[in-house]
Amino acid sequence: MANLKAGVIGLGIMGRNHARVLSTLDGVDLVGIVDPGISDKDISNFAPIFSEIDQLLLQKIDYCLVAVPTALHEEIGIKLANAGVHALIEKPLAHNPDSAQKLVESFSKNGLIGAVGHIERYNPALQEARKRLLAGELGQVYQVITRRQGPFPTRIADVGVVKDLATHDIDLTSWITGKSYKSVSARTAHRTGRLHEDLVNIVAELEDQTIASHNVNWLSPFKERRTVILGERGALVADTLTADLTFYLNGSSPIAWDEMANFRGVSEGDVIRYAIAKPEPLRTEHENFRDAVLGKDVDIVNLQQGLNTVKVAEAVLESANTGTTINIH
Repeated sequence: MANLKAGVIGLGIMGRNHARVLSTLDGVDLVGIVDPGISDKDISNFAPIFSEIDQLLLQKIDYCLVAVPTALHEEIGIKLANAGVHALIEKPLAHNPDSAQKLVESFSKNGLIGAVGHIERYNPALQEARKRLLAGELGQVYQVITRRQGPFPTRIADVGVVKDLATHDIDLTSWITGKSYKSVSARTAHRTGRLHEDLVNIVAELEDQTIASHNVNWLSPFKERRTVILGERGALVADTLTADLTFYLNGSSPIAWDEMANFRGVSEGDVIRYAIAKPEPLRTEHENFRDAVLGKDVDIVNLQQGLNTVKVAEAVLESANTGTTINIH
């Protein structure tokens, strides 16, 4: 069977990483990259550079990775769909729900596979956590708490921290619990003088009354990526920077000291750090999308899920702007 032909549009930091993975992905030939601001000599070890998308389409590509500013996702995605090209579009799917909806409809109408690059789904720690949740090891889930913070990335100019970073947490929370967002309440701040927000705190309710809270900012001098899933049997803690997963179990040994038992409530039990394989999340994401294009049943972030995440992000901003809780339909 001949290899699939793939292309990349946009060669910023993420685009270069996608090109690196695609250039070595089994069953795929990276045949071209589009970026009008980069010459072939800058990155000739990956693939030929084109200045126009039409030049890439002449290569008869099967699918394409889109890593351009969010505001361009709709225009480029629809152009690819109309050309019969499957696409993996970097997150968020679009800058607003209307644009995201148009992308969903365009790929559906043309019978094509579309996906969104919410890479945290492929982090080994979160993959393992989801597997254990589905197996019932945590029991009922009560709350999902995420912290995602670090210094301001100068490469981001077209969206704020909600759509650039918090969309990771929105997507992974729905995916890992299997539940949609019911309502959100949020507060944002602008501390760096930019047009868009650089800090957000979100409290949300999922459709099964699970509570979610997300603390996200571009103001911290240290980088943190942590997800805590609290349930009836304890808590799973995923550090997605190191891809470590730790299970803090509720204690099962009785406490004979009555005052201490009353004070502590749930008691401390065993702590287990799981030994798990740690493949590169970006490579796993591309392997899954390649297999989806080949017709295999794999876990990708489909465009409808990407649209749902954009709707929640938009509700977060509306909540912050109005000072009200927003119900999500």
